[in-house]
Amino acid sequence: MAASTGNEFKIFDCKLTQAEFQRLSSFIYDELGIKLPDMKKVMLESRLQRRLRDLGMTNFKDYIDYVFSKHGRENEMVHMFDVVTTNKTDFFRENMHFEYMNQFILKEVAQKNSNFVNIWSAGCSSGEEPYTLTIVLSEAIENGLISDFKIHATDISTRILKMAVDAIYPLNRIEDIPLHLKKKYFLKSKDTLNKTARVVPELRRKITFERLNFMDDVYSINQIFDIVFCRNVIIYFDHETQERVITKLCSKLKTGGYLFLGHSESIAGMNLPLVNVKPTVFRKI
Repeated sequence: MAASTGNEFKIFDCKLTQAEFQRLSSFIYDELGIKLPDMKKVMLESRLQRRLRDLGMTNFKDYIDYVFSKHGRENEMVHMFDVVTTNKTDFFRENMHFEYMNQFILKEVAQKNSNFVNIWSAGCSSGEEPYTLTIVLSEAIENGLISDFKIHATDISTRILKMAVDAIYPLNRIEDIPLHLKKKYFLKSKDTLNKTARVVPELRRKITFERLNFMDDVYSINQIFDIVFCRNVIIYFDHETQERVITKLCSKLKTGGYLFLGHSESIAGMNLPLVNVKPTVFRKI
């Protein structure tokens, strides 16, 4: 084992002062809508230490000065956002949503739209949700429910979006997918030391990936969607921010279109053009 350098020790031992934490957490709230209470100070400190190491810095003061400099805003801000945001997802996560969409929504939407379905996966993380959608919709084509589809997928993290575009996953990430679907829609790596699988090209071609920040005043997407999935994202926002974000999501949703939220998310008390059709499933009116 290589000996530790003094510099290395300082990087991992440095601490955020309360004032530094408040400055960063206020900025993160303004830019990302994510509220970091004091109890998250150690978490933020731990996640940012890797950035200090990568940049060769030994204290948070230098890092914060750099982040807020012109060069830092252009080059470091996106890396800081990457380490702050949480990216936890799985294939067929909250599967009742996909089942409900398949059984009750796809045919209705397709009949209004020349048998075509356009879906936005908002907060797509490393791609498991939009690729699950491609599997469900490809099966729906085979079953005669629709004739074609496309998916637009967005996330704020450029690092995680690259993973989504690559569409390469460790085998344990796809182990719960039914065997016939795995054989049909994944290509297993021949590398015995690096056991991975990649989504087949015909599914990858169905998705367009784009970076998007939910805190943007206006979403630059120039499409109107039949269905929007935005699950387990707004849970990190306060109530006022949640309402603003969902209002902007609704502006990209067709009248009569459907919005899916995560199982622990609610729109109670919000002034939105939505009616509840099933727990966490809403229709735009």
